[in-house]
Amino acid sequence: MVLDTGSDIVWIQCAPCRKCYSQTDPVFDPSKSRSFANIPCSSPLCRRLDSPGCYNRQKCLYQVSYGDGSFTMGELSTETLTFRRTRVGRVALGCGHDNEGLFVGAAGLLGLGRGRLSFPSQIGRRFNNKFSYCLVDRSATSKPSSVVFGNSALSRAARFTPLVRNPKLDTFYYLELLGISVGGTRVPGITASLFKLGPAGNGGVIIDSGTSVTRLTRPAYIALRDSFRVGASNLKRAPDFSLFDTCYDLSGKTEVKVPTVVLHFRGADVSLPASNYLIPVDTDGSFCFAFAGTMSGLSIIGNIQQQGFRVSFDLAGSRVGFAPRACA
Repeated sequence: MVLDTGSDIVWIQCAPCRKCYSQTDPVFDPSKSRSFANIPCSSPLCRRLDSPGCYNRQKCLYQVSYGDGSFTMGELSTETLTFRRTRVGRVALGCGHDNEGLFVGAAGLLGLGRGRLSFPSQIGRRFNNKFSYCLVDRSATSKPSSVVFGNSALSRAARFTPLVRNPKLDTFYYLELLGISVGGTRVPGITASLFKLGPAGNGGVIIDSGTSVTRLTRPAYIALRDSFRVGASNLKRAPDFSLFDTCYDLSGKTEVKVPTVVLHFRGADVSLPASNYLIPVDTDGSFCFAFAGTMSGLSIIGNIQQQGFRVSFDLAGSRVGFAPRACA
């Protein structure tokens, strides 16, 4: 399943499919499960949905749209989930009959956000409100990404930063980003004020496993990009690619030196490996600086920058931790 800290609803593809994408495992058939149950429209669980629907005045309907245009819709239901030897009963999840977008291969999505219907909110007490994940490089085939629930989810090597709550929006995990360093020097144009969460719920910085590329509010991105370009001025530039405007031709090179990049959160400095911010975009040796700007006030720490770290969510302690090289 796709792990998504930026959304709440847990869902899987369900037969019969009106429109389903191709997945690796067989599509779940609820008619063959004795523990599957539809949720009635009158249920409090149904009323937790942002925009609940109702079919024949009986079945609660859900619909979720994602930032990339992907969406899922179907019936809200309950089912027993099994994690290795641990069974968790009556988990509210979407039984999706129409699922379209960039989910190819996965059976569904595990909503790990902070909202009332997310997986941590539903069964958090079972695992002491702690979980972590480690995302491996997309090109790695030796070991899969992993998610851990319970006290063992927190790495001893983690550096923690406090969670910030947005009173206007309960889904996202907000962090306090104070600045960014390039090549060992703080970027002068990047200050905490660019990432401040406003009283109306606007702005701020979230960490999101479901977003690929880190997007920074435009002034912060331009300052970061320009500092990186200065530090990498010895490298041969390549044409822009997709949303990336700082690319390099590294063809024929087996090793290059690039400026270091460190994200300074309150209480935790996160030093990124070069592979987390200079990524290949073709097979010809073109690499791009994997950050982008956004006109939105909301900045997002995406999953490319999280690769190789065990990212720990200690919801009981209201903090998030980063432990490097901890995917083993």
